[in-house]
Amino acid sequence: MSTAAESATTADAAALAERYGLSKSAARPPFWGYLRELWGRRQFIYSYARARTYALYAGARLGSVWQILTPLLNAGVYYLAFGLLLGTAKGIANYPAFLICGMFVFTYTQRSMTEGSRAISTNMSLIRTLHFPRATLPLAYVVNELNQMFISMGILLVLVGATDGVAWRWALIVPALLLQTMFNIGMTLIFARLGTFLTDISQLLPFITRTWLYASGIFFSIPDKLASLDAPSWVIHALALNPISAYIDIARRALLDEHSKHALPNAWPIAIGWAVVAMVGGFIYFWRAEDRYGRG
Repeated sequence: MSTAAESATTADAAALAERYGLSKSAARPPFWGYLRELWGRRQFIYSYARARTYALYAGARLGSVWQILTPLLNAGVYYLAFGLLLGTAKGIANYPAFLICGMFVFTYTQRSMTEGSRAISTNMSLIRTLHFPRATLPLAYVVNELNQMFISMGILLVLVGATDGVAWRWALIVPALLLQTMFNIGMTLIFARLGTFLTDISQLLPFITRTWLYASGIFFSIPDKLASLDAPSWVIHALALNPISAYIDIARRALLDEHSKHALPNAWPIAIGWAVVAMVGGFIYFWRAEDRYGRG
């Protein structure tokens, strides 16, 4: 077919669609309308997240008990490796709670990003069959990890309560988790889009997050470590800009009585800033490719 004939056919189809009030099924909706659609699908997001959790542990003999065992076993391995063998526990009160809090907070972000990077690519059949806001899929992955985080935090609260006692400052864990969830939503949306069109990103993410793990002060106090190395104060302020370090720090401030001695500077403002920037930027970045998901 000639170019002229193709143009004529396209024009005729466009005129016919306009005549009968038809629109492209995969067209990108306006941004605020897109957010309203997402809110309307909130029950689907929650139900899909629960279904993923059930499917994840369905084949295991202990079932959902692994939701409790997995974070505890991970924390135990890192306590043995870093707290005992490498001696990073020195000078830190209640080091088991210090370490476990850092691991739980980091794992929440790590798994949200890693699982979210495959949210679109592993659900192509669903995307090509039904019309719905594609952001519901990565959001469901974040909800799934948030449910796991609630279980992990319950374990941590029992541990801290048994060692340090219950305190009113525990209430600060609510805004701390809210800010981290906002950050996770934004980062998951970003990596969901990247994982759709750059399939190798899922292979690279474990190396990226592993490097992030060792640089975020999970196993040691960043200010104490830098002080022992006689590092200038600006280095501490620079490292405090790491979003994971900020979220770990504000969670430890809420739960651990002695953490004020090891706290990072400006952790709350940094945590708020990253939450807003990541969530707004992530939504816009993901939404701009809405009409491209499921093609090919």
